[in-house]
Amino acid sequence: HVQLVESGGGSVQAGGSLRLSCAASGYASSTKCMGWFRQAPGKEREGLGFIYTKGGNTYYNDSMDGRFTISQDNANMYLQIHELKPEDTAIYYCAAVSSQRLCRWAEFDSWGQGTQVTVS
Repeated sequence: HVQLVESGGGSVQAGGSLRLSCAASGYASSTKCMGWFRQAPGKEREGLGFIYTKGGNTYYNDSMDGRFTISQDNANMYLQIHELKPEDTAIYYCAAVSSQRLCRWAEFDSWGQGTQVTVS
């Protein structure tokens, strides 16, 4: 499994933007894809999208409204959120799928500790 560390969360005013970062040990060498999830109190974890660590193709949950962009460099994955809304308030998690697995929501097997995003 891959060690993942999220950063960049905090309190943001509605309408603003935010970029979250996820640092991974053995980025492209140990993973097939990496993704972002979020969970609000009393709600189930929601997958936002993921990126193939080799090639950079991205996929987004159909429930997203187009305000989220996932990108990467050679060692980190990023989540850019535009036009933040109060309903975006949640703990955001970075996750990874190991190389031998399929990039599907149920296949993520490495998780970060989460970073809190609060929009008011």
